[in-house]
Amino acid sequence: MLEEFLIYLGSERGLSPNTLKAYESDIRLFLQDRPSLGIITQQDLFAFLERLQREGYHQNSMSRICVSLKLFLRYLQREGIIKENASELWEGPKLQSVLPTVLSEKEVALLLEKTEAGLNLAILEFLYATGIRVSELCQLNLIDVDDASVRVKGKGGKERLVPIAKRTVSVLDSYLATRKGGSSSLFVTPKGSRVNRQFVWNLVKTAALKAGIEKTVSPHTLRHSYATHLLENGADLRIIQELLGHSSISTTDRYTHVSRKHLKEAFHKFHPRNE
Repeated sequence: MLEEFLIYLGSERGLSPNTLKAYESDIRLFLQDRPSLGIITQQDLFAFLERLQREGYHQNSMSRICVSLKLFLRYLQREGIIKENASELWEGPKLQSVLPTVLSEKEVALLLEKTEAGLNLAILEFLYATGIRVSELCQLNLIDVDDASVRVKGKGGKERLVPIAKRTVSVLDSYLATRKGGSSSLFVTPKGSRVNRQFVWNLVKTAALKAGIEKTVSPHTLRHSYATHLLENGADLRIIQELLGHSSISTTDRYTHVSRKHLKEAFHKFHPRNE
């Protein structure tokens, strides 16, 4: 039933392979100690939550697992495997409102300045200049990029066009001039294979360490920084939503809270009466 559920999510809802893997992992946690799916009670669900708490799961992880499980139980009820969906009146733990880590414009400039030219610089420049997800960057092909924009395939197979700056095009051209191999992939490792998430993650971590940035930096940090800097420099929230590929404006709205935080920090640091 789990396999059929994942096929349903992939084919009818168009979810990405990474999202499907997350759903599968979450649901397998629940199924570990269950002999069958015939009857699932609210007591079963509460016992499962208590188990997650004992094992030290973060509240946000628990909330995501609850969402996965509710979708699975709804599917089982629709298929007639269970008569009653015990999760209908069940509320899992709320997501904690955690503001994303954002680099300042000076920190981004330092990060790029300290990175060697070629593949590494091209990837960092591209992540910050477009705000795309690391998974989207890894699947880019040469044909997806021109001198003005990049065609990005986002979540659910949705495509969007994201403009790129002249400086980014210049950095990308320098990389492509030295790129080896006949792969159709835009970004390839020195061995000629398509870059993957782990490769990019390690690259970003190493570059941040080299630049002396003490914040916890990941590829997604550059996406957060891209959105925040656009907002702080006057871009409309709806435009940022389109550029990021968010299906809901509420997801983009959290960047307004990040900007308010930065404004408050600037006030406390620079206002002459704040002594």
